Amino acid sequence: QVQLVESGGGLVQPGGSLRLSCAASGRIFSIYCMGWYRQAPGKERELVARITSGGITNYKDSVKGRFTISLDNAKNTVYLQMNSLKPEDTAVYYCNAQTPEMVSYWGQGTQVTVSS
Repeated sequence: QVQLVESGGGLVQPGGSLRLSCAASGRIFSIYCMGWYRQAPGKERELVARITSGGITNYKDSVKGRFTISLDNAKNTVYLQMNSLKPEDTAVYYCNAQTPEMVSYWGQGTQVTVSS
């Protein structure tokens, strides 16, 4: 089992920044990829960004150039730096960890609200 604990959500004005953190514990050696997903009210959960254990990243098109995902292997923590936030970024953000066998683990979610 892998446990994921997220932090860093909150309320921010448009154009502002937030950094989300997700600390992994448990069978972390089994993790191949970690990522951030988000779910807005009435919408499906969608991938925002992910990073493999080898450092390969990919992003949702609408966040490219604004969000950066990074991995601190020493701390078993993945970060999502979010800059130039827009109201449409408002959602619950979930951390995800995936094994090579495609087993997924999820964090509890953290609310991000972008509003003036």
